[in-house]
Amino acid sequence: MAYLSYSNSIGEGSVHGQHVQHVPFPTTTGSSRSYLLHGNLDIWVKSAKNLPNLDMINKSLGDVFGKLSGKLMNKLETSDPYVTISVGGAVIARTYVIEDNENPVWDQHFHVPVAHYGTEVLFVVKDSDVVGSELIGGVAVPMEPVASGARLDATYPILGPNGRPCNPGALLSLSIQYIPIETISLYRGGVGSDPTHPGVPVPIFLQCWRDIFDSIVQARRLIYITGWSVYHLVQLVRDDPNLPNTNLGELLKVKSQEGVRVLLLVWDDPTSTTILGYRTEGVMGTGDDDTRRYFKHSSVHVLLCPRSAGKGSWAKKQGNMAGCPREPWHDLHSKIEGPAAYDILRNFEERWRKASKRHGIHKMKHSFDDSLLQLDRIPDIVGIDESSTIEEHDPESWNVQVFRSIDSNSVKGFPKDSKEASSKNLVCGKNVLIDMSIHTAYVKAIRGAQHYIYIENQYFLGSSYNWAHYKDLGANNLIPMEIAMKVANKIRARERFAAYIVVPMWPEGVPTSTPTQRILFWQYNTMQMMYDTVYKALKETGQDTEFEPQDYLNFFCLGNREPEVGGPPSMTPNKYTPEALTRRNRRFMIYVHSKGMIVDDEYVILGSANINQRSLEGTRDTEIAMGAYQPQYTWASKSANPRGEIFGYRMSLWAEHTGTLEQCYEQPESVECMRRIRWMGELNWKAFESDEMVPLRGHLMKYPVQVDSLGKVRSLPSCETFPDMGGKIIGTFTGLQENLTI
Repeated sequence: MAYLSYSNSIGEGSVHGQHVQHVPFPTTTGSSRSYLLHGNLDIWVKSAKNLPNLDMINKSLGDVFGKLSGKLMNKLETSDPYVTISVGGAVIARTYVIEDNENPVWDQHFHVPVAHYGTEVLFVVKDSDVVGSELIGGVAVPMEPVASGARLDATYPILGPNGRPCNPGALLSLSIQYIPIETISLYRGGVGSDPTHPGVPVPIFLQCWRDIFDSIVQARRLIYITGWSVYHLVQLVRDDPNLPNTNLGELLKVKSQEGVRVLLLVWDDPTSTTILGYRTEGVMGTGDDDTRRYFKHSSVHVLLCPRSAGKGSWAKKQGNMAGCPREPWHDLHSKIEGPAAYDILRNFEERWRKASKRHGIHKMKHSFDDSLLQLDRIPDIVGIDESSTIEEHDPESWNVQVFRSIDSNSVKGFPKDSKEASSKNLVCGKNVLIDMSIHTAYVKAIRGAQHYIYIENQYFLGSSYNWAHYKDLGANNLIPMEIAMKVANKIRARERFAAYIVVPMWPEGVPTSTPTQRILFWQYNTMQMMYDTVYKALKETGQDTEFEPQDYLNFFCLGNREPEVGGPPSMTPNKYTPEALTRRNRRFMIYVHSKGMIVDDEYVILGSANINQRSLEGTRDTEIAMGAYQPQYTWASKSANPRGEIFGYRMSLWAEHTGTLEQCYEQPESVECMRRIRWMGELNWKAFESDEMVPLRGHLMKYPVQVDSLGKVRSLPSCETFPDMGGKIIGTFTGLQENLTI
């Protein structure tokens, strides 16, 4: 017997529910056996009939709010139904809201990737209220017939809390079909097996900051910049004596004086303000107000884009770190030229128009809409997208696609019609449309992987619906589960596969702080779920005596130790503080700020999105990314390891991280390569944590947890906390579940 779980949420909600409140009642008498769905669900939510009018209970409010508009009064009197769809407690889709209708017709189609265990597919009908929503009832389709792959097209009674129809004749019409991943041809030939677009030139291995400097200097028409922090004092080039002044702010002022349109769209930290002449810097230290003031009387336009503090980074600016070594930093970036660059431009324009829209009394103020250049009126730009395309069979051509995590609260230009939105691959949240294409791109790339996956990311947590505990956390992105299932499926097919994941030693912030400890705890639960999945496949196929989970999946971090070079160490008041210990022991992590993935040496994703719910959900942090491959350098075109630019890019990263290049790196999926890389990482970690000052070979270290042959993740017996800095490596949970750290 299954039970309906429901939450009465306040706010905008999202496609992946972040909340579970229990109002248990039986929804089906089907089998309680749990099935794994790994593939896609093709769902049509058609219509409902005879829904109860839950808003009738609010009629008495009319006496209190008699002066409300007729429109609002009608909203209080009639149900506004919508449907959420979930598997295993995770919301995977939802319809749009139909106002004032007890017999709604949605006719809404969903094609949803799934990697979930469950006993049923649950359809919950809700009434959208002015604040939050109310439960109408539910329909549970048993998993056994769904898992068979047959299309189920039927009308079901909608049950209420008592297990009976929520209203006489209340029905929900729907169809559902499960498509197993092994039957989807898209994922059989690798990520780059089906090139369908003309290529564009993409230079690679550039010096990032020098290239940004050169692009700004060479700009003739426009420079549009958007970022969480855009600091005007940053020096773009630091190692060229022939360029004494590469200050970003001065460069932008000069270009604007040359007639180049310069627009900056910067996050508005609500804690950085000026009151009665007194300025507060802001807890995030982004310098947004400083940047705005710097350009105030110039021809550079600065627009601060508001986003509530709860939707920004949780990390607070750290205190005085004088005397500490400067934190090393590792990052990945990309440069896009050609037609795909127009997608980047369109994203900026849509965001600028939304952020510049005035509301309330501010409507009388000047709008920034006219700051955007009308490119269709500039002769030397019109048609440039076609001229930059090169022949598809050119060996240096690339296929490039741009992805986003964003919603209609942050862009202007999404369709008003929810049905039209579905045709544009947008999904519905409550009163909001969402672009989750970054998440979709990761899932498709992982599913198409045939040999290996290499990830560098600042965060790595998700698929909480399949954790052993905290299943209702709401970190429902599929990426960790998809990687684990990819490895498990390859094990069952007795084929080699390897997944290498590089994360920072701890996420941004103080490792002993509550937020950081909580993130580390969610990361630990993600790791444990993945290793459990891998071990289960080894056990099922009888390969657990020959291989262990770490022969297929490993986590790494980066660090450094340096001997003292000249001069006595600076003194600190307390020699046992983390700062003093770090300086004395000459060791510190290299902070991994990357957000990228390489698949099979033929496909790369780079962008701003972390692998966590905040970045991938689409209703919270706004993100952008690109996916690219060379059509002439794929497994499908070469019938062998493609030795194109992506192969070279991955090899250069591994050479940087390990301090060497070895023959086995050319076959990263091999058990020899995986074990060799892991051995190097373990050796470096031992040197890093040692009391003796031992320089590392390269920077790659095995992430400091113990994973046994059964896939159980534990603290290292000799090192449960981070050296010098403190804080449990596997994190701690303080009992407060909130969504800022997921």
